[in-house]
Amino acid sequence: MKILVPATLAPDLQARPDDVVVPYDGDAPIADEHTDADVLVVWAAPPPFLQDAAQRLGALRLVQTLAAGPDAVLAAGFAPSVTVANGRGLHDGPVAEHTLALLLAAVRRLDRLGAAQREHRWDSALGHEQAGPDAPHYTLDGARVTVWGFGSIAARLAPVLALLGAEVTGVARSAGARDGVRVVTETDLPALLPATDVLISLLPATPRTRHALDAARLALLPAHAVLVNVGRGSTVDEAALVDALRAGRLGAAALDVTDTEPLRDGSPLWDAPRTIITPHVAGGRPQGASALVEAQVEALHAGTPLRNVVER
Repeated sequence: MKILVPATLAPDLQARPDDVVVPYDGDAPIADEHTDADVLVVWAAPPPFLQDAAQRLGALRLVQTLAAGPDAVLAAGFAPSVTVANGRGLHDGPVAEHTLALLLAAVRRLDRLGAAQREHRWDSALGHEQAGPDAPHYTLDGARVTVWGFGSIAARLAPVLALLGAEVTGVARSAGARDGVRVVTETDLPALLPATDVLISLLPATPRTRHALDAARLALLPAHAVLVNVGRGSTVDEAALVDALRAGRLGAAALDVTDTEPLRDGSPLWDAPRTIITPHVAGGRPQGASALVEAQVEALHAGTPLRNVVER
């Protein structure tokens, strides 16, 4: 079996003696002599590379992306006979950490404090301003946090939020209790959002989730609410988000993802009030990638079910 892997991953991969592991760069198309590969492992591969691979790698059985979201691979046009698997579980810890960092930065207004530092101004009034149901929250203690897209990342994050005193509710396709957290469905959002202090979006990019957080749903949030998006940028109507921030109908936003990446120079998000932006760095390097790839290759050899298969 021939396995194409990013050059940065190849040294860590333990393959069978009869398997051929071929490192590739990703900045150039796959060489002609390797278009007979059975498995393509991708990580942060640009769209032109993926589209070329979809057209030329006719023997592929599996495309294993190391990203949690498979949207880039799905958009490349691989044949229906090719199984696509995602990197679910490889980014849970780093994304949970980054989500917490963004959330605390927004709630504790580190953007405002950072501006004060650059201006050599001692902004000690922050945290001592008026309290009340419509006032900004300066703590997670007692905050009502809604996590939209309750999967493995949310399961890692929720206990930490609970330790800080937050009341966590999840939103997913099916209701129930997961990892000690009450999980509801999207049909409950009209009742849930008005009682939400912090909305964390971990939604993937699919046709169904495009602009899932639109003007109507943003309007349901309290004016002091904080939005943290570490899922995909396409899930938020950015024009509606900027409008809500400018009008004071939303307390703050902390975004690791945007609809267009890199964020274009003229985007109004750059200068939206009370907004923190990081450049899609929450996931970092996948954790345990080699073990996942090795398990997938063994499953192909044995004819047993693969992990993390994406519905197409």
